[in-house]
Amino acid sequence: MERPEKGALGIKRFLWDIRHRRERFRQMLGVLFSIVVALLGQPPSSWYWTGLPLVVAGILTRLWASGHVKKDKVLATDGPYGFVRHPLYVGNLLIGFGFAISSGLLWSFPVLIIFLLLFYPPAIRQEDSKLHGLFKEQWEPWRERTRALIPRLTPFQRGQESHWSFGQSLKQNGEPIIAAFLAVLMYYLYLNHV
Repeated sequence: MERPEKGALGIKRFLWDIRHRRERFRQMLGVLFSIVVALLGQPPSSWYWTGLPLVVAGILTRLWASGHVKKDKVLATDGPYGFVRHPLYVGNLLIGFGFAISSGLLWSFPVLIIFLLLFYPPAIRQEDSKLHGLFKEQWEPWRERTRALIPRLTPFQRGQESHWSFGQSLKQNGEPIIAAFLAVLMYYLYLNHV
C-alpha cells in the first residue's frame, strides 16, 4: 500500500497508519478497551475484586513511572526504571488484565492479548532503539541488566537519588487525570456488579 498524501483522511490513511505507524493508536485503543469492558461488564463479585488490585497496581505503577521519566533529556534509571525498562507498559498490562478480569467478559481476554501482541513488541523495539541512539553509553549497561517488562528484584543502581514529581507526572502524560478517569470506570463497573 502506498503512503497517502500528507493531511489525507479516510480508510486508506487509517489502514496505512495501522500498518506503519501503529503506535499512534496504542494509547487511544487501550483507553477504548477499558471503557468498553467497563460499560459492558456485569461481573460476579469475585471477578471484580480479583481484578481491582491489578488495576490499582497498574495505575500506581504508571503514576510512579511518569513522575520519573525525563523524556529524551536524561535516561531514567531511577525509581521504577531501576527495576524495569518500560514501567509505563507494565502498568498498562496490569490495568488491561485487571479490567478484563473485573469485567467478567470472557471475550475481553483474547481481545486484550491480540492488542498487546500487535502493539507492544514494536513499541518496545522502537523505544529501545530511540533510547539507545540518545543515550548509548548509559543505555547499554542498563539494558543488559534490566529487562523490558519483567522487574528486577533489586534496583539497577543502589543508593541512586530518586525524586518523584507530581508536576512531571501531570505534564509528561497527564497521568493523574488518566488515573482519575480509570478510577471512575472501575467505580462504574463496581455499580454494575452490586
